[in-house]
Amino acid sequence: MRQQRLIGGIVLIAGVVLLVLGLRDTDSFASRLERIFRDTPTDWAIWMTIGGAVLILAGGAAALSPCRGGKCFGR
Repeated sequence: MRQQRLIGGIVLIAGVVLLVLGLRDTDSFASRLERIFRDTPTDWAIWMTIGGAVLILAGGAAALSPCRGGKCFGR
């Protein structure tokens, strides 16, 4: 159970880092220039933000899910 929480915490932290980097990249010069022509931030910023949100959800679920009898996630 501790290993699952540790891995979940690591994934959660990685998700927060990706989300922050993605949000910072949306305010970069490249994203502002892209917004002038296409009215959207760069694809890199969008994928980093989405990936960060997914990792936050997955890491939070892994860190907070109960394990009973040594079985986690239906194992």
